[in-house]
Amino acid sequence: MAQENIGIVAGGGQFPALVARGAREAGMGVVMCGFHGHTDPALASVADQFSMLHLGALNKLIEFFRSRGVRRLCFAGAISKPRALDLRPDFRAAKVLFRLRSKGDDVLLRAVMEELQSEGLAIVQAAELVPGLRGPDGVVSRRQPTQEEWEDLRYGWPIAAAIGRLDIGQCIVVKRGMVVAVEGLEGTDAALRRGAELGGAGCVAIKIVKPGQDERIDLPAIGSATMRTLVEGGYSCLAYHAGKTLFFDREEALALADAHSLAVVGLDDAFGR
Repeated sequence: MAQENIGIVAGGGQFPALVARGAREAGMGVVMCGFHGHTDPALASVADQFSMLHLGALNKLIEFFRSRGVRRLCFAGAISKPRALDLRPDFRAAKVLFRLRSKGDDVLLRAVMEELQSEGLAIVQAAELVPGLRGPDGVVSRRQPTQEEWEDLRYGWPIAAAIGRLDIGQCIVVKRGMVVAVEGLEGTDAALRRGAELGGAGCVAIKIVKPGQDERIDLPAIGSATMRTLVEGGYSCLAYHAGKTLFFDREEALALADAHSLAVVGLDDAFGR
């Protein structure tokens, strides 16, 4: 029986390499395509076949995977939002963009997925190839959130959901019952730094999956880099969407959180209702 080739549309960060490793362990061949300015070219070492394209070369992306016998593919890794404004759409991508009334992350990625699926390419969840990567429910840090932090979480969670429902961002910063910062084009880390500048020490960060979001794409992610940003900004608490947030470098990240008395908690869909 011929080996199945899994396609990976790779962005930045470590997720594409983890997915490639998981695919190999599952007996699959790895066909990966990344994007100039977003993807580390060194990922070629973990793929059987690899290519780099300019963001927006949709027709070349489809042909790359189809010509290599790929029937299933997944999205793994981040695309820098400010850099995404510099995309170079080919004719096919331009037609997709023209049809969209909104250019939010979720709307745009859904449209791209529909184009891929129209060519017989099934989209699967990348996280399924990396078991145990999703953050668990409950308090995962040594310190429990204080009563004041729980109050901020109850206040902020539905607001984060509302912002996500509008396809604006996945992260907000709150403090003492006030919204300090909302993630937009700049991405999570920049939003966290801005929140710290505006709110000072003791802010609470909330990272949530957008309500109704297709979980095959753009799941929220946290890790050691997130924790460093939080620690440097003097944050006191982080809440993430349990079971729907990718938690990278968990041991290292939680060790850093514990060393700075940062409370970290996974909350489910029922929280804040």
